Amino acid sequence: MTSPTLLLMSSSRAGDSDYLAPCLEPIRTICQERTILFIPYAGVGMTAADYTARVQAALAPAGLTVMGIEEATDPVAAVQTAEAILVGGGNTFRLLEQLYHHQLLEPIRQAVAAGTPYLGWSAGANIAGLSIRTTNDMPIVEPPSFTALGLVPFQLNPHYTDFKPAGFHGETRDQRLQEFMVVAPQTPIFAIPEGTFLQVSGQQMHYQGNAPAYLFLKGEKQVVAPQQDCSQWLTAAPVAATAE
Repeated sequence: MTSPTLLLMSSSRAGDSDYLAPCLEPIRTICQERTILFIPYAGVGMTAADYTARVQAALAPAGLTVMGIEEATDPVAAVQTAEAILVGGGNTFRLLEQLYHHQLLEPIRQAVAAGTPYLGWSAGANIAGLSIRTTNDMPIVEPPSFTALGLVPFQLNPHYTDFKPAGFHGETRDQRLQEFMVVAPQTPIFAIPEGTFLQVSGQQMHYQGNAPAYLFLKGEKQVVAPQQDCSQWLTAAPVAATAE
């Protein structure tokens, strides 16, 4: 088994940044001369071809070549022969439902285990975790299971913020994540704010960004500082994200 290379990005933008600008440099560093296979299944308000074209335009200035999986006659073969896999954001439920439909979960796992870099933002980062049960998205479709790729032994919560507008009486993000900890107290959750990412190389994982992230576990919320070494959370045995 080859050491995995992962880039798990919270978002495609940060503030008023250009599209994919916050993570353009690490994407370029990881992919270099590789042709990137883009999976646009999380996109709901645009066609797959339009989504791919948008990503191609954003990554072209970095000299990166992108091919959309919708162009492939055999999606499984496209994953198996991919030089790098990039999964875009959108609706996490739709993304996972389509990955099940096209029978791509196991081929992606095998490709990553064999050394193919995996990169994803928002929904694309979410599915790298154990399950999608800590996504922020609305379940507009019902996938066969909430079980995701399990490339890392924890949950993710991209776009993390605990902002509460004045007069708002719904649950905050922290309250929602606290609810998850009640039913799955042994399952870690990395909550990463916009413009940040987790980078994995083999058995090393670092959190990168200009704002702290947070680790939710066993009813507690721990600060994860920018540039912090988080490798310890890669070596922990995976804990199924089920009620305990």
